Amino acid sequence: MENSVDVKIETKGERKPIKQNPLSKAGKKVCRAVGYITGDMKEFGAWLKDKPLMIQFIDWVLRGISQVMFVNNPLSGLIVVAGFLVQNPWWTLTGCLGTVVSTLTALILGQDRSAIAAGLYGYNGVLVGLLMAVFSAKGNYHWWLLLPVALMSMTCPVFTSALGSVFCKWDLPVFTLPFNLALTLYLAASGPHNLFFPTTVIQSATATPNITWTNAEMPMLLQSIPVGVGQVYGCDNPWTGGIFLIALFISSPLICLHAAIGSAVGMLAALSLATPFSKIYSGLWGYNSSLSCVAIGGMFYAFTWQTHLLAIACALFSAYLGATVTNMLSVFGVPSGTWSFCLSALTFLLITTHNSAIYKLPLSKVTYPEANRAYYLKMKKHQRSCCEV
Repeated sequence: MENSVDVKIETKGERKPIKQNPLSKAGKKVCRAVGYITGDMKEFGAWLKDKPLMIQFIDWVLRGISQVMFVNNPLSGLIVVAGFLVQNPWWTLTGCLGTVVSTLTALILGQDRSAIAAGLYGYNGVLVGLLMAVFSAKGNYHWWLLLPVALMSMTCPVFTSALGSVFCKWDLPVFTLPFNLALTLYLAASGPHNLFFPTTVIQSATATPNITWTNAEMPMLLQSIPVGVGQVYGCDNPWTGGIFLIALFISSPLICLHAAIGSAVGMLAALSLATPFSKIYSGLWGYNSSLSCVAIGGMFYAFTWQTHLLAIACALFSAYLGATVTNMLSVFGVPSGTWSFCLSALTFLLITTHNSAIYKLPLSKVTYPEANRAYYLKMKKHQRSCCEV
């Protein structure tokens, strides 16, 4: 074949030339290049280790922003920030401030450097910064709000470390519990009548909604799927949700798939309870289900068809639990946050089973679903080889 390259391979003392197509070499180079920006970008993190601390810190912050969706990828974090800008530049500022302060606090407290570098001390901070701006009654660019954002973000590493010391006994992650604690404390302490930092009024339902099923709009129901993913960060713009899905796909197609499935399951659960269409369209039923589906569907369990079904069940459970938590906390005038996601995901991670296809990974081995599955298959192969011996 013309334009072919001779590659010589030694076999039993002989050299046999084989023909290798240049297109196949180019394909391998492309795959290798794509590998550098997908997954957890491990090579990029290793390359940064001898670089100035400020450059490393930017990488940690970006990873923290994407870690909200279990993604340890700075490129994905940068795309998520672009989604913030599409939604609201002011929220972008408060969210980034929360991540920076939370990560800095973890450094000052001397927390594990590898966990900081993976963004595990930044993701609760970005949620605190975003949601404090979302629930502020003062609107955009109330500059004094940056002070409580910084203060509450400083509590996130404290909550993370404290909860981690308890949860490590069961090898469980803390998820977004630090964010829930910080946001609930702030909103309960300030409230809608606070002179300096008033919050939006949250009221429980007082009347039965009038639902007319013929008024349901299929395009809006489908649009609620990316909106539900966006609501993980408190964003209700469908374009922002779409950008988030792109960020997830770059790191892990399995995370992107389960995020979308989880949001769709939440939408279906809302329809089954005759929820007002406005709440469904706003994605408020999708975000907890989306997080739960990702957590169980390949993140903390190795991905198999059994854990895929388990993830869908967890998403459904999280959606109904979210309605319960919302009704309960609305009595106290505070939002439900991601309490239902945390409670449902922790519950499903604590289940015991003799089914080898439902394999919970050790927390130290969790990276991203594709790599988690490779680790699981390697473990199964090793076990089979040991049994044969």
